[in-house]
Amino acid sequence: MRERPYKSQAQWLQKLLQIAKNTEYGRRHGFKSIKNYKDFARQLPIVSYEEIQGDIDRMMRGEKDILWPGYVKWYSKSSGTTSHRSKYIPVPPHNLKQCHLQGSWDSMSILYHHRPGAQAFAKKSLIMGGSIEKFEPYPSTRLGDVSAVMLHHMPFIGRPFYTPDFETALMSDWEEKIERMASITKDEDLVMMGGVPTWTMVLFDRILEITGKDHMLDVWPNAMAYLHGGVGFSPYLSQFKEYFPSDDFVYQEVYNASEGFIGLQDDQEIKSLLLLSDNGMFFEFEDRISGEVVPLEGVKTDRNYAIILSSNAGLWRYRIGDTIQFDSVLPPRFKITGRTQQFINVFGEEVMVANTDRALSKTCEEFNAIAEEYSVAPIFMKQSDTGGHEWIVEFDTPPDDFNAFSRRLDKNLQELNSDYAAKRSYDLALTQLKITAVSPGTFHAWMKSRGKYGGQNKVPRLSNDREYLDQILLFASKQTS
Repeated sequence: MRERPYKSQAQWLQKLLQIAKNTEYGRRHGFKSIKNYKDFARQLPIVSYEEIQGDIDRMMRGEKDILWPGYVKWYSKSSGTTSHRSKYIPVPPHNLKQCHLQGSWDSMSILYHHRPGAQAFAKKSLIMGGSIEKFEPYPSTRLGDVSAVMLHHMPFIGRPFYTPDFETALMSDWEEKIERMASITKDEDLVMMGGVPTWTMVLFDRILEITGKDHMLDVWPNAMAYLHGGVGFSPYLSQFKEYFPSDDFVYQEVYNASEGFIGLQDDQEIKSLLLLSDNGMFFEFEDRISGEVVPLEGVKTDRNYAIILSSNAGLWRYRIGDTIQFDSVLPPRFKITGRTQQFINVFGEEVMVANTDRALSKTCEEFNAIAEEYSVAPIFMKQSDTGGHEWIVEFDTPPDDFNAFSRRLDKNLQELNSDYAAKRSYDLALTQLKITAVSPGTFHAWMKSRGKYGGQNKVPRLSNDREYLDQILLFASKQTS
C-alpha cells in the first residue's frame, strides 16, 4: 500500500465490479460493460446517503442482491455529529473481513513494528464499543456502530485478551456500562486501549474516582498504547498525557469509519495517515474548490478533497462526508480536515475542523490549560455590527486570563488559516472571536439529553448556523439556574 497503491486500486475497482455485476445496482448501471475508470466515472453517478437510502431500507428488510450479492444481515449505524437521523451502512461478510477486520490487523502489525515488546496477545486490551440492536421491521437484521459490530465478530484469537466481557462491552445503557467496565477493568493488567477519546476519558475518570489513584499508569502500569480515531485528537492530547505521564506511551491514530477502515498512522514520526489502498475499497477525491473528481493517481498535495468511496460494503461512488488533505502522494498519506457539513464559511473564512482543533490545542499548551470539548458557530452581522465566531469551550483546567486566551486563540487561528486572517484584518468583516466557558460535564449531559450518549457519537465541532450552539447555551443556562 506504500509502494504500489495505484495497482491495488485498479485491481480493487475491477474486483468490486466483477463481484457485484449481477446485483440490481450492477445491472442498473451496466457493470458488465465497464472496462476502465473512465467508463466507471461516466456510467455511475456520485451519490449521497439519501439517494441510496431506499435501496438500503429494502436490504435491511431482507431483500437480496440489491447493492451487494446476497442478503446482508449486519449494518453499521453511523451517528455522526450534525445529522439528526442515523445512517445505516451495509456490512457484508466481505466488508467485515477484508476491510474492517483487515484494517485492525494492519494497525496491530504497525503497532508491533514500532513496539516489538507490546504484549497485546499476552495481557489485556480494551475497546470502547457501542451496542447492537435488532431492526424491528425485520428482526434478523442487526444494527450497531462499527465498533460494536467488530467486537461481536472479533476473531477467536483475540477474545481471551479482551476486557471486559462481551455482555458488558455491548450494553446499550452507557451509564451502567461505564460503571461495570470501571469495576471490571480496574483490576486487569491492560496494555492497550482504543475508542473515541470523549467516552474513553469518562471511563478513566470513573476508574480514578473508584481507586483513588493519581493517574492511569498507577492503575495499569503496563499500559503502553492508545489507538484513537473518530475525532481530532489534538484537543485531548494534554489530558491524555495527564492520564498516562510517560514519554514512551504510544498514540496511534486510525481512521475506521462506518463505511470502511480507510487509513492508519503507519509511522510514529509522521502524523498523517497512510491510505489503505488494498482493503476492499476504491477511492475517488473531489476537489472542494474546483469540483474536479479524480482517482488516487490524480490527487495533489495541499488541496482539500471530499472522499468518494466504492467498496465491498455495496457503496458505489458514495460521498462519506469527510474531507482530507494529502501530505504526500507516494506513499499516499493524508490528514483529516473535517466534514463536508462541518465548517464555517459565512464570511468567506473557510474555517475547517483541523484549523480549530490545532488552534485550540496550541493555545492550551501556551496557557497551561486543558480543554475537554468545544463547539463553534458564527455570530451573524446585525445592522452596522460586524460578524464573528463564538466558541463554547468546556475546560478541565481553565486559563488564568480568559481575555488573553481569547486573543491568542484568535491569533493562532489566523496563523493557521489565511482566509480567516484576511477577514479579520482591521476587524472589517470579523471581530475577535468570543469564548463562552461552560462547566465540566456540560457537553456530555447535552449529548445524553439528545439521545447521543456514548459509542461513536461525537460533539459537533463547527456549524455554519447557530442551531447547535444555541442549544448548548440554553442547556448550560438551565443547568446552572
